[in-house]
Amino acid sequence: MVLGIVGSPRKGGNTELLVREALRLLEGEGLETELITLYDKTIRPCDACEYCKQHLRCHITDDDVPAIYERMLKAHGIILASPVYFGSATPQMMALIDRAGYLARAVGRPFERKVGGSIAVARRAGHNFTFAQLNYFFLILGMVVPGSTYWNIAFGRKQGDVLQDEEGLTTIRNFASNMAWVIKKLNA
Repeated sequence: MVLGIVGSPRKGGNTELLVREALRLLEGEGLETELITLYDKTIRPCDACEYCKQHLRCHITDDDVPAIYERMLKAHGIILASPVYFGSATPQMMALIDRAGYLARAVGRPFERKVGGSIAVARRAGHNFTFAQLNYFFLILGMVVPGSTYWNIAFGRKQGDVLQDEEGLTTIRNFASNMAWVIKKLNA
């Protein structure tokens, strides 16, 4: 199963459109997919208490992170996608990956050798930093990150604008194809 996580606070926005396109192609490759949007979730930030290191679980249980983390554990592949907000991923996405990452490192690296990749969307700039920022999550946890024909970015401001970015769409489609290939090879 491939899990696509959309960090945008906007329902149906450009980031969600790109993730849906990637998941559509992954389904066409015979892989099960699931979409999680953060716009309708409560995601509290990590408070650096280190509870997870001692108890192997996060003490914050009154939000949506525990359920999302469980879905991440079950996935063979994870796509993290965010629009660029002031040169960075959204606070919701960063809070999710901070908590998931700290917990994963505390419990023994359960994401190691899973497949992951990021997608960043912006009106004008900030793509590269956000793309890298999200990929750092995969790399520090020992995940495999497939490439594409360019970085997994697209341009768009108004809802639907990314559908006019042909190079961006091609890049996302190639990324999804490569992700499917790697997942199949690793799980053969």
